[in-house]
Amino acid sequence: MGQSASAAAIPSRRENNHRHRSKSKATALISPMLAADEVVESVTDYISDLPDECLACIFQSLGSGDRKRCSLVCRRWLTVEGQSRHRLSLNAHADLQPVILSLFSRFDAVTKLALKCDRRATSIGDEALALISLRCRNLTRLKLRACRELTDAGMLAFAKNCKALKKLSCGSCTFGAKGMNAVLENCSALEELSVKRLRGIGPDGSAVEPIGPGVAASSLKTICLKELYNGQCFGPLIIGAKNLRTLKLFRCGGDWDKLLQVIAERVTSMVEIHLEKLQVSDVALAAISNCLDLEILHLVKTPDCTNVGLISVSERCKLLRKLHIDGWKSNRVGDEGLISVAKSCPNLQELVLIGVNPTKASLETLAANCPNLERLALCGSDTVGDPELLCIAAKCGALKKLCIKSCPVSDVGLEGLASGCPNMVKVKVKKCRLVTPEGADSLRAKRPTLAVNLDTGEPPQDASASDGGAQDNPAVEFLPLATQPVFPDIASSSTGRSASFKSRLSLLSGRTLVACTLRRWVSRNS
Repeated sequence: MGQSASAAAIPSRRENNHRHRSKSKATALISPMLAADEVVESVTDYISDLPDECLACIFQSLGSGDRKRCSLVCRRWLTVEGQSRHRLSLNAHADLQPVILSLFSRFDAVTKLALKCDRRATSIGDEALALISLRCRNLTRLKLRACRELTDAGMLAFAKNCKALKKLSCGSCTFGAKGMNAVLENCSALEELSVKRLRGIGPDGSAVEPIGPGVAASSLKTICLKELYNGQCFGPLIIGAKNLRTLKLFRCGGDWDKLLQVIAERVTSMVEIHLEKLQVSDVALAAISNCLDLEILHLVKTPDCTNVGLISVSERCKLLRKLHIDGWKSNRVGDEGLISVAKSCPNLQELVLIGVNPTKASLETLAANCPNLERLALCGSDTVGDPELLCIAAKCGALKKLCIKSCPVSDVGLEGLASGCPNMVKVKVKKCRLVTPEGADSLRAKRPTLAVNLDTGEPPQDASASDGGAQDNPAVEFLPLATQPVFPDIASSSTGRSASFKSRLSLLSGRTLVACTLRRWVSRNS
């Protein structure tokens, strides 16, 4: 009976070992590049029962690194991950061309593509872009950065193959007006166009052909031009874009007053306008006032714009929600223009003033007439002190976010925020020298739910010798040697010295005489 019992126990152990081996085979499912038909049939693989569409949805919820790792699990995951990837960003160096066919055979569903090249490297050329356009005919977004080898011919070939393009962004490229016109004449669904430092459009305006309007003019909703020598050659495109909603002009040369007059007469549907470092005056602002649906206006470093132009905009553009003004310390925009905005634009939600000097009068008017003002930033304003900050705290009941930078406010004004602005969630104070960390801590203690961010603009204090050492501070006083504290016995090797001795020695290292005296004193005690 004992033998039969032991004999019965042997198969049970074998069965357990067999089960263990069977379970270990399940790890083959996560082995790199393992084909699905190589999996042992006795192992239950629930993931393989998932449809490809479900697996693709899982991949789309992962980050870029996790997606790459998942693609190495097996051939099926590699295929599904490639076919479900819609965004792709590539280093557009010249050596990309030989792998374009194989690369886009795997990623055959890409609709958003970014081609970025190092400015010091040689980028892809026309042939490579044409190959990409043949493999990605459903492309809707394209971003080109520093692709200096692309010419007008390459852009023409691309535009003919990718007519479904909706967004084009190009920066530091060398193709010119012909290449841009090729896109505008073939891509009838184009909605957003962003152009920055287009090298093919040089400073000689007479040599540049007009750009636009093309078939894309009717679909364009956003145009952004940055750092162009002759950005005015885009005038026909902007004038022809009847459905344009957003116009952004940054650091483009030339006088824009006359062109903006024509644009505002023809295109009245704009709701957002950005003008930065642009040669415009009150003439342009008077023209912009024709856009009665205007909601967002940014005037950044346009010194020829004054209160007169701002008043003309505010009196007609009553739907204004966001207003950003960088006065550049020109003092040409102030209380008069801001009071007009407060009285005419009751929907104002965000106001950013940089280098503008508002006073208590304009701030009170804004608080009384703009009940929806939620975000306020005052930067580099010499007239914004404690009385103005206390006025904001007492009367801006809807304010949620406040930023004060380089203004003569102190802890007294900051204290007023403890009981004012009941809806405020964040306060940022930067480079206001009269505000101390103690004042910020006091505000945090009184309003624990308020996020207070204080940046004094001063470098952090460091306990190194450069801050308190003898070299930087010649007035440091030293105790006479007779009154120096007695150190313990110190070995001649530096490894045996105490930390206190090292710190004292580093503090006195600037004085040669004292250092020599210490060395003699140490050697004598040793």
